Amino acid sequence: MMEYDVVVIGGGQAGLAVGYYLKKQKRPFLIVDEQNEAGDSWRKRYDSLVLFTPRCYSSLPGLDFSGDPNGYPSKDEMADYLWTYKETFQLPVVYETKVEKLEKTRDRFKVWTSEGKIYDAKQVIIATGAFHTPFIPPLANSIQPGIAQLHAFDYKGPEQIVAGPVLIVGAGNTGVQIAAELVEHHDVVLACGNKPNVLPQSVLGKNLFWWFDKLGLSKQRSILHSENGCKKEIQLSETIFIQ
Repeated sequence: MMEYDVVVIGGGQAGLAVGYYLKKQKRPFLIVDEQNEAGDSWRKRYDSLVLFTPRCYSSLPGLDFSGDPNGYPSKDEMADYLWTYKETFQLPVVYETKVEKLEKTRDRFKVWTSEGKIYDAKQVIIATGAFHTPFIPPLANSIQPGIAQLHAFDYKGPEQIVAGPVLIVGAGNTGVQIAAELVEHHDVVLACGNKPNVLPQSVLGKNLFWWFDKLGLSKQRSILHSENGCKKEIQLSETIFIQ
């Protein structure tokens, strides 16, 4: 059994950023990740994916994102950046290892992995992120077999889509980006439960995130928006940023 001060579960941007600070503190730690290499979760996403935050606001602590600071990185650029980040700071990451069980015994934790190894730690940080398992509502089973269905998790590019109109269920950033790509060759309809909050990507020549940063809004989970003379609270996690 291997002992550490901290075991970090998940080697994406959150896990690597935690690793950066743990290494600065010179604490014995290990990052465990089920991917094959740093950035792989980004590489597996659809080909045209572009972040809606510019490079200057997409960097992790200690290492600036290369390229135009006001430009928007692609998913492969993000993957390359995470790999470079891990190599630059020589962060200890064990790949192709899935955590199957986490157990607390008195004042310590045991982390059981798919490789049959057990890691012992004083603290455990879970940095696995969200939305790992594609959600397909039961309604999908009642749709006629002749209608092709594809989850965004499995979408890579327009070549997968058969001829004819397209209905995209969900109008978050992913749905909007895919719709913008498909509308060149298909009639596209976006379906969502509530009217999405749409904000411009830039105001007065400055990126919206620049304004969020200068006004202190980037540290808030929501902002107040005036709509038809009424104030309305907008959750930033539910907002679409149009480039």
